[in-house]
Formats: sequence, structure tokens, C-alpha cells
Amino acid sequence: VILLLNRRQMLVLFETPAGYAVFKVLDESKLQKTDNLYKHFTSPEAASNVVQLQIFEKFKDATEALASTASVLENKLNKRLKKTLKQVMLSDSYDQLGVIDAKLGALIKEKLGVNCVSNSAITELYRNIKSQASNLIGADMPAREFTAMQLGLAHGLSRYKLKFNPDKIDTMIIQAISLLDDLDKELNNYVMRCREWYGWHFPELSKIVTDPIAYAKCIKLMGIREKAVDTDFSSLLPEDVEKDLKTAAEISMGTEISEEDILNVSLLTDQIVEMFAYRTQLSEYLQNRMMAVAPNLTVLTGEIIGARLIAHAGSLLNLAKHPASTVQVFGAEKALFRAITKRQSTPKYGLMYHASLVTKAQQKFKGKISRMLAAKSAIAIRVDALREDVDGNLGIELRAKVESRLRNLETGMTYQLSGKAKDMKPVEKYVPVAGAGRIKTDDDDFALESRAQKRKIDETKTPKKGKEVKSEPEEEEVEESPKKKKKVSLVQEVEEEQMEVETVVEKKKKKKSIAVEPEEEAPTSPVKTGKKKKQAKEEPTEEAEFPVTPSSKKTKKKNKSGDSQSEPNGEAEEEQTTTPVSKKKKKKQLQAE
Repeated sequence: VILLLNRRQMLVLFETPAGYAVFKVLDESKLQKTDNLYKHFTSPEAASNVVQLQIFEKFKDATEALASTASVLENKLNKRLKKTLKQVMLSDSYDQLGVIDAKLGALIKEKLGVNCVSNSAITELYRNIKSQASNLIGADMPAREFTAMQLGLAHGLSRYKLKFNPDKIDTMIIQAISLLDDLDKELNNYVMRCREWYGWHFPELSKIVTDPIAYAKCIKLMGIREKAVDTDFSSLLPEDVEKDLKTAAEISMGTEISEEDILNVSLLTDQIVEMFAYRTQLSEYLQNRMMAVAPNLTVLTGEIIGARLIAHAGSLLNLAKHPASTVQVFGAEKALFRAITKRQSTPKYGLMYHASLVTKAQQKFKGKISRMLAAKSAIAIRVDALREDVDGNLGIELRAKVESRLRNLETGMTYQLSGKAKDMKPVEKYVPVAGAGRIKTDDDDFALESRAQKRKIDETKTPKKGKEVKSEPEEEEVEESPKKKKKVSLVQEVEEEQMEVETVVEKKKKKKSIAVEPEEEAPTSPVKTGKKKKQAKEEPTEEAEFPVTPSSKKTKKKNKSGDSQSEPNGEAEEEQTTTPVSKKKKKKQLQAE
């Protein structure tokens, strides 16, 4: 809809399914209040007071109407539209042009040099004119014709938007592959029935002639087995097979059948031969359609697998929306969900298993090849679905990559460098130089030995019970280990420190023994009270429990004057024996005082 604005008047160009109509706005002040504009278009009489028909250019046929509408949608000016605008503009000069579509207004300004304006008032006016269009145009467009034209233009415009290409229709492929699968099932049933039926008369024929079509043609030629000797099978079978057939017919173990039975069997063989001929024709048709619709997918997987994938997804566009992981397991949905529910390994292939690249791979490589084939097929499907004028060059390249991958897996050469990695220089291997090891310094040795000294001193200060301090094995280890002179001197210093610690421990023991001896010789005071008498009576028992004999005194003296390398456990025991006696005597002295 286009509004032509002038100081004195406003013209509206209204597009209909029947043609272009130009209206004159009688009262421009009503456009200022767009919210109440619909009240002026409630009836044809009220609408005629707001706008008035000026020109109506009718289309010749539906084709012209579709062309003009499509040109407007594509932001193009139709010849009929240009003619109508020029007729209106020549009648009077106009300063501005109101347009609903801003892009179309820019195009009109470029072609005709008219200033264009687009706002909400124009949109509201167009909507109200459309509600009373059949009444405002009048006799040139009746209501019934207007509705029929509108419906026909809508259908034609929808077809134009979809841009159907008869060569790219994948519905035919879906129907063809479904019929091909049904034919294969019916052929198998017919051939099996024919073998069982004719096997009563000539059972050896099924083992000699294994091809089902050749089997049916042989029955059609000879009829009963007695005629096999006089029948020529050179057009169907090789010489050795023909000779075996004739010899087997003479010694067959089958039963005799009537001519009516042979007639019915021959009719069944005719059906088999006709169905097989139609199947070959249908397969050729399917191959041609697949090369037209999806050439890259056909080259990569074959026409049968590609057609089954399209039929499984519903269309080629729907198949292009699926990822490669979904394409890989198409046809194995039941196994996939069963594996997920039972937490088992998921299937690696579905319909892809029957592809030629997967079937010729080894069993251990089928999963890898099917995964790679699905990834390449996803690329090929999207190219086939979304591009026009597609050839099969991309499919050939992708198939070559899959074949090279399969070849590398079978030969064991699975590592392959990329383009950037090939250009890089190889890193040289590090070769250590002889005699270039790490040089140890005296500081390192001193740090290590200082830690060893601390550990040995701690052991001498706090020896564990039940274990003796062994110093001789350390000396032997020092003598056995070949070290430097400095290390030997450090070890000697450690030994001297140990001897000093031992002398300090001995002095402490002597002081303790000196403190204990006078307590043993202290005289006991006479007991006066009865309680004291009881304590005196109990003393001999306690002394009996811990007797101090002269032999024990001698052992103590020996321990005092003995070597410094004495057992720490024995010294602890002697201290335990003396401590309880000394405590009790101290108590006695306190009581006597």
C-alpha cells in the first residue's frame, strides 16, 4: 500500500489479488487519530466518506497476479506498478509518498525519484481499507471472485516461496526404496514356495541350480523332468551344470505330477521372472534419482543405504539436521535403548553396517570405520540438502579419505602428520656427553652428614626399650665405605661427640647412686605408739619384697666402674629396685622426727 501525500489531497495505492487500486483520501484530519480510525470503516457508506476510488488496474490472469506479488516480495518494481504510479503522478505534483514497506519505498525513490515515508498511520489506513475492499472497488470485483482470486493467489505464492524443484523431490526416493524392500520379501517368498512345490517332482534341481531366477527359468523351459534330456539350457547354465542337471533328471527320486500341476508351477515361475525384471528396473530408477537428489551421499555409501537413511529420517532436509552420531546408529534404535537401560555397550552401527566400506573392513575395525563413515556422510548430506547444482566430487574425496583410513588401520600405520606438523623440523634427540655429570661440592656432603649427625645424637639421647645402641657396626660401615678423608674426619668428630654424651650420662648415674646409699644405711628410730609398732612390723615384709643384699651392692659398684657401653634397660631396672625402698625410708625418717 502506498500513500501519495500532497498539501491538498492524499492518494492510496492498494494492491489486491485482482489488480492495483488507487484511492483518494477525502479527510486527512481523521488520520491523525489512528486509534479511532476503525470507527469510520464500520460500513461501506462510512468508508466512502473517508476514501474514494480513483483508478483500478486489473490483472489479466493469475500468472500476472503472482508475478506482480512476487516482485513486490523481492523488492522489485513491476511494470504494471510503474505504469500505475506514473499515471497518478502525472495528474498532479506530489512532494511525498507514503509506503508500508520501507525497502519498497527506497526502491521507488531510486527508480522514480519520489520521497517516501512509512509510519503507523499508513499501516492502520491500509488495514481498514482491506476490510471494505470489495465494497469500495464496486462492480469490477465481486465478493465471490475476490475470495476465489485471493485463495488462488495464496496457493500460487506459497508454491513460489517453496521453489519446488522436481529433480530434488525426495518423496519418490522414499517410496521407491520401500517398494524395493517389499519386492525383495515377496521374491524370497515366491522362490521358496516354488522350490518346495517343484521339489516333490525334481528335488535334486535345487542343489544343482542355486540361483533363484535361473531355477525358475529352467522349470519354465523343461516342465517335467523327463524333458530335461531334450531341452537346451546353454542360454541359462554353463556346460558342466547342464550336464549334471540332465544326469540327475534321469535318476531322480521325485514323484510323478500331472500336467495341471506343472501348469500352475510354470505360472508361478512367470511371476517370479516378471517381479525380478521389475525389481532391476526399479533399482536403476532409484540409482538415477539418488544421483540427482544426493550425489555425494550416493558416492559415499551407495544408493541403497543412502535411500534407506533418507526414508528413515523422513526427508533429506530432516536427515541433514541429525548429527553424525545419530546417523551412525540409524536402524539400531531398539538395541541402543536396550543397552542404555541395561547399562551395556551401545551399538556401533545400524544401517551403516551394510555399506560397502564397512563390510570389507575387518571385524575389529568395523566400529571405527562406521564412525568415520557416519561423520563424512553427515557432511555430504548437508551439502546435498542445502546446495544447488551439486556434483559428486565432494563424495569422491570423502570416500578416498575413508579408504585411506581403512588402509592405514589394516597395515598398522595409524599415525599421520598434518600439514603444519610436516613442515616442522624434527627435534634432535639429547645425547649426554661423557664425563659431564653433576659435580658434587663439599657443602652438599656436609649438609648430608650434618643431618646424619643429628639423627645419631637423638638416638643416643632417647634410646628405645629392648634395643641396644650399636656403635661398632657404624664404625665398620665407615671403614667399608670408600669415602674421602674429609668425610672420615667428620665421622670421627661424631664419635667423639657420642663419647662426651655417654660420659655425661654416667656422671648423672653416679650422682643418683650416691644419693641412694646413705638412705640405705640410715638407722631407724625406736617405735613407741601402737601404730608405729604396726608399721615396724610391716617393714620387714616390705624389705623382704625388695631385699638389698651385698651381691646387689657389688653389682651396683661394678656398674658404676664398668664400661660406658652398658645396657640402658639394666640400669633402668636397678633404679626401679632402689626407688621404692628409698621413698619408704624417707617416710620413716619424717615420722621419727
